[in-house]
Amino acid sequence: MGRYRILVATGASLFAGSHNRVQLWLVGARGETELELQLRPARGQKEEFEHEVPEDLGPLQFVKLRKHHSLVEDAWFCDRITVRGPGACEEAAFPCYRWVQGDGVLCLPEATARLAGNNALDVFQRHREKELKERHKIYRWATWKEGLPLTIAAGSEDDLPANMRFHEEKRLDFEWTLKAGALEMVLKRVYTLLSSWTSLEDFDLIFWGQKSPLAEKVHQCWRDDELFGYQFLNGANPMLLRRCTSLPSRLVLPSGMEELRAQLERELQNGSLFEADFILLDGIPANVIRGEKQYLAAPLVMLKMDPSGKLLPMVIQIQPPSPISPTPPLFLPSDPPLAWLLAKTWVRNSDFQLHQLQYHLLNTHLLAEVIAVATMRCLPGLHPVFKLLMPHIRYTMEINTRARTQLISDGGIFDKAVSTGGGGHVHLLRRALAQLTYRSLCPLDDLADRRLLGTPGALYACDALRLWEITARYVEGIVHLFYHGDDVVKGDPELQAWCREITEVGLRQAQERGFPVSFQSQNQLCHFLTMCVFTCTAQHGAINQGQLDWYAWVPNAPCTMRMPPPTTKEDVTMATVMGSLPDVRQACLQMAITWHLGRRQPDMIMLGIFFNVHSAVLIEDVPFTEKDFENGPQNIYNLYEQVSYNCFIAASLYLLLGGFSFCQVRLNKRKEYMVR
Repeated sequence: MGRYRILVATGASLFAGSHNRVQLWLVGARGETELELQLRPARGQKEEFEHEVPEDLGPLQFVKLRKHHSLVEDAWFCDRITVRGPGACEEAAFPCYRWVQGDGVLCLPEATARLAGNNALDVFQRHREKELKERHKIYRWATWKEGLPLTIAAGSEDDLPANMRFHEEKRLDFEWTLKAGALEMVLKRVYTLLSSWTSLEDFDLIFWGQKSPLAEKVHQCWRDDELFGYQFLNGANPMLLRRCTSLPSRLVLPSGMEELRAQLERELQNGSLFEADFILLDGIPANVIRGEKQYLAAPLVMLKMDPSGKLLPMVIQIQPPSPISPTPPLFLPSDPPLAWLLAKTWVRNSDFQLHQLQYHLLNTHLLAEVIAVATMRCLPGLHPVFKLLMPHIRYTMEINTRARTQLISDGGIFDKAVSTGGGGHVHLLRRALAQLTYRSLCPLDDLADRRLLGTPGALYACDALRLWEITARYVEGIVHLFYHGDDVVKGDPELQAWCREITEVGLRQAQERGFPVSFQSQNQLCHFLTMCVFTCTAQHGAINQGQLDWYAWVPNAPCTMRMPPPTTKEDVTMATVMGSLPDVRQACLQMAITWHLGRRQPDMIMLGIFFNVHSAVLIEDVPFTEKDFENGPQNIYNLYEQVSYNCFIAASLYLLLGGFSFCQVRLNKRKEYMVR
């Protein structure tokens, strides 16, 4: 005989409550009892009950619940249920954080994270096996395009499991901003109907509406060589630049350029010569938009770092050597201003393509989706790694599904406005996947391979290393609480299955590119988990959130080019430049989509801040006994805060089209051009 106090918490999102009646059972080690409650959960409310139980249930193991409906199905989003039994000092937590639909019985286990056991009679072991069996039916792999990572099997967002969908507020915000962007685009088109489109100043006619202070500064300074070079270190795409150890073989210097060769050799010897090579774009078929052929290039840029730390371009080769053009023209800062400006614009267009497809879509979005699907298929809710990762994959599947149906689909945004659209983007993604190595996703390895460690002014590099370090400390604290030795790691069948699912299935035999197929030690597991969290948080934020800043002024990063690259310098006129840049329609579409992608998310949560609904109860239910975790998650948040104190790029913790994520962290890619 004893009195139990039960607290039922309903989510705060729109339509989280339900008019349907909910039935509850308590299940303990020594018995089970039905609670005679008349529960009709209300949005954002916590309802507390007390109930007399005639027998001692023992330690509570599960809460079972069932939602009844008579005429209308009214889904309920249950946050969690907590129970305090007779004489208990602490509440037992039963997290849910999911939609309760239909009239089946849902079984919620007590929240304490635990690894799989070998005892087939263990009630928790049977529960996790049943859970994974059900998840395998719900979360299925699919092939979007051959030769690319696998995706969730969903033709549209409506096909996704309910618990992977946007909450109603996020859905409304996402769809409203699409409509707002479309309306602004129409207004700009109307505004320019009677205006000329013959000079760069004409882009001012559409440079209004949604933009940032940094975008204003880019508008003012985009022609400067200093800003051009700065973007390779700290712009929207800081992932391509590398320090030279030799002159690139594709850089053919014709006779008469001995002085340039001497300058390049001098910078090379000083360790101050850098390159950005877009050879991945060579041979990619260009789009055809409304019957007009678009154009792509595969430029090479050689840059030097001067004593003051400024990264400045020295020479641009727009196309690599070919049988038709064995000595392609080289463009120099001393060339006629419009010729040099057009050469830089070709580079910025190429950077737009690689940034959006290779470093944004593939290396963050599609990789995160593989992690998300594998997690749902291989790790039960009680697994500590599941609890660790859940905050960072919450919206991944829907945002990626929307991307495949709206952005990179047939007739989508890429087909309408981007030079790699019309199928070229798929070819480019396949090439990029072949270059996606495990090392390239880990900042210390990647920056070392690109020889950028210690580079002055490399703010992305500095913060990436610091954020990786902080994330690693957090991950290590969790891992060491549950895996007390390498043998425990090797002996976890669920964890090993998860690793294989990511590498061999989702990433299509990525062990050839350095991804592990098993975990043999605590250190190896910590490194991989840090990569997962970092990719889905800080890295995505660094790659995604700068779009509004750097792409809103279209000439700085044109989405397409409408004329072939120049082969001579003297013939470049303003008509050539304007004929190459996007037209009004394409430019308006670029501005609208970069605002939609790059804006700050209204429901974002700073990385290191854990609310119950997002933390999947890892923070609530893990005893933080390690030194780094004496103050719980607040200690982690404080460490993140120390990274940035100037201006910031918000680093969202999840995915594409500006929606990937819940959580955000300040990233100190300092916006120097705002404060001059």
